[in-house]
Amino acid sequence: MDFSLLRNIISRYITVAGEIGESGGSEEKKHSWIKELREENWVDSRTVYIGHKEPPPGAEAYIPQRYPDNRIVSSKYTFWNFIPKNLFEQFRRIANFYFLVIFLVQLIIDTPTSPVTSGLPLFFVITVTAIKQGYEDWLRHKADCSINECPVDVVQQEKVVRTQSHKLRVGDVVMVREDETFPCDLIFLSSSRDDGTCYVTTTSLDGESSHKTYYAVPDTMAFKTEQEVDSLHATIECEQPQPDLYKFVGRINIYKDKEEPVSRTLGAENLLLRGATLKNTQHIYAVAVYTGMETKMALNYQSKSQKRSAVENSVTLTPLHSITLCRSMNAFLIVYLCILISKAVINTVLKYAWQWSPDRDEPWYNHRTENERQRHVVIRAFTDFLAFMVLFNYIIPVSMYVTVEMQKFLGSYFITWDEEMFDEELGQGAQVNTSDLNEELGQACGWTHSSKLYCIDN
Repeated sequence: MDFSLLRNIISRYITVAGEIGESGGSEEKKHSWIKELREENWVDSRTVYIGHKEPPPGAEAYIPQRYPDNRIVSSKYTFWNFIPKNLFEQFRRIANFYFLVIFLVQLIIDTPTSPVTSGLPLFFVITVTAIKQGYEDWLRHKADCSINECPVDVVQQEKVVRTQSHKLRVGDVVMVREDETFPCDLIFLSSSRDDGTCYVTTTSLDGESSHKTYYAVPDTMAFKTEQEVDSLHATIECEQPQPDLYKFVGRINIYKDKEEPVSRTLGAENLLLRGATLKNTQHIYAVAVYTGMETKMALNYQSKSQKRSAVENSVTLTPLHSITLCRSMNAFLIVYLCILISKAVINTVLKYAWQWSPDRDEPWYNHRTENERQRHVVIRAFTDFLAFMVLFNYIIPVSMYVTVEMQKFLGSYFITWDEEMFDEELGQGAQVNTSDLNEELGQACGWTHSSKLYCIDN
């Protein structure tokens, strides 16, 4: 927990309270001070102790703080929540929810067809989809494990120690070599280059393939060895994690022989982001400020709920809050559902119009029982409406989703096998993390004029 903000508030409170007490301040003055305090001092910040070293005596209070480790989790299921979470996401689909309602109606009322005719196909669809999504999430678990166990060089006690990525902590001083990926968000301290700069590519973050220049802190750029870097006695005050890749505000306080620390402002040009790659620089030294799920890359992850492609999603809100239906699966489902409801309503009305005349002859098998005659007409009409819904429910094919799911699953392998999508520089082909978004590649045609790559997140 970061107590630097609390210390500032308490100090400010003691100072202003003394002034109010001496001058006999009124309630209005107290309220104005509270408003000023909220506006000026309620700014989220954190203090990072470089190398986990305590500040010199008398400089500032050392308050140990707890931050998450450097573990990355891109999977959305665990062993314990897979069944309930997957069922919830599947029944958010219009067709699955519709067939669930039909199945429950068949269980509750006397319908023309058996509940088995709706229950078994629905169970098959749900099971096949769950197996496919579970397999894909298992692959994400494997990828996360591989990333979290990547070797990282950390400066400890004037030596470079090899450790695993998930063991990194905020405040660790990291050494990154050329063509290596930054394991977390780092403040750039020094470089093998004499001018204290390094070149970085952020293709995996924003699609920019050009090299970007980052600058080391001026007071630490001369540090070239592990011994010099480990001798650094400093703290970093910076903002709390936020997802903007191009925004960072902070300050480094360097303690030397003098009592007052040397302060330097920090900006986005000093922050090396997780996922970026070091280029044309032999090595750099940097200190971890954001780790794990607090890195900017992780904060830019979309929600881990099941993703929907443009083909599947259909209802969108325009700026005028009107509903627009796209040419997609859900749009056609809504149209067919409206047709189904209309047919059920029309047939219910025609049935009671036919039975309205008391002398109307009815077949012997259609005679109502005494219990049916005693029911209220509204209840009987609603029951008949549900019966017609069940009778005509096959207008929406129950196998549609499972067919589409299998097509996407197999299509993801064709993308992986495509030799024209092989990157010779990286030595690897296309990787599909979520087959639900395969058709989103077709949406990239509208942005081919841009210099950025079209990236689909996992």
